[in-house]
Amino acid sequence: MPSTRERIQRVSLELFLEQGYEKTSLREIAERLGVTKAALYYHFKAKEDILSSYFEDFGGAVKELIAWGEAQPRGPKLRRELLRRYMDLIIDKHDMIRFFHENQPTMRRMDDKGRHFKERMGALHRLMYEPDADLETRVRAFQAIMTVHTSWFVFFEEQGVEREQLRDAALSVALGLVTANEIHMASDPLVDGLVTAATKAAEHLLTVDEEPQKA
Repeated sequence: MPSTRERIQRVSLELFLEQGYEKTSLREIAERLGVTKAALYYHFKAKEDILSSYFEDFGGAVKELIAWGEAQPRGPKLRRELLRRYMDLIIDKHDMIRFFHENQPTMRRMDDKGRHFKERMGALHRLMYEPDADLETRVRAFQAIMTVHTSWFVFFEEQGVEREQLRDAALSVALGLVTANEIHMASDPLVDGLVTAATKAAEHLLTVDEEPQKA
């Protein structure tokens, strides 16, 4: 059975998503909960305290994931499992993540909380590549995390999209980016150089072909 604090968080989030954070009062939260404002104040003195609790809960879950990841051997297996576990976390906190993204002006007022969250996401990102990884690898690793992170509030509301279907699709794309990184890191620099040169040569030929012929 959820605690009173958890019930307050859940009901507050429902109201924030229904009518907006700014338009929701503590009185309305108390009324929907069926408790007095005094009972609500015992747990949260202001709406900002409820908002802070969302950051703390989600940030705490990410911190636990990072701690688990840092205790594991680095490598492809870890990176894949991190994405799967982060996906499960996003699914569990879907409404909270949606609220964060739909209320950016409000989020920007939470400078300290936002900074801590950004630091934790940075730590999660660094677990997705080797310390000597190049920029392309780091960007691809970032995109893998963002694919998991953003897919839920971008696609979940689409008609006909099922939860498991979206989970599988987002994970497939994210894991594909991880695989691309593994291929990139294992490739021969000489081969990479030849492929790049060939690609540029092909692009040049296409450009020449598209230029109008002189009479």
